[in-house]
Amino acid sequence: MIASVRGRASHVGLDRIVVDVHGVGLLVHTPPAVAAGCRHGAEVELATSMIVREDSMTLYGFAAAGERDTFDLAQTVTGVGPRVAMALLSVLSPEELAAAVAADDITTLTKVPGIGKKGAERIALELRGKLPDVPGGSAAAPAATSRTGWQEQVTEALVGLGYSSKQSADAVSTVAGEAGDAAPADISTALKAALQVLAR
Repeated sequence: MIASVRGRASHVGLDRIVVDVHGVGLLVHTPPAVAAGCRHGAEVELATSMIVREDSMTLYGFAAAGERDTFDLAQTVTGVGPRVAMALLSVLSPEELAAAVAADDITTLTKVPGIGKKGAERIALELRGKLPDVPGGSAAAPAATSRTGWQEQVTEALVGLGYSSKQSADAVSTVAGEAGDAAPADISTALKAALQVLAR
């Protein structure tokens, strides 16, 4: 299995990066915040998890090994596959997920697209006592935002997570209104702020 990759980012998308490793381009699916922190042509190193199915092999990448381990552990929950596990780590940090599970905080868990009340209860039950304290990390320096360009990027990221176009646009408008003339420091910060608005 491929546990990590390091190379040049030959393509950076909304939620995926193509990493050129000695001439081989590896497509790695990532949380939007990780992709937003990468730059085309820059060196990137990701902790990865490889999911092998009969008809596909898919590589998922994270800023730190702890995030990857949480992604793998989340999939041990009944009914949770790679898509839902990725959504979990796109909305919640490993520390936030561990805190929500420890506190049986169903409300926080249901903020994740694709997770309803029963799914949240199952996650809290089956992961209780299994999530370690996970150190954070960053695959690259946060991507700086322009005064207006960040709004489109964050809106697309929210739609990719499963929110409707209207919900996403409204949340971004709220963040923009609260920020005033100043753009958020980076895309990751803007995305987190928008997710907080949607959780209100």
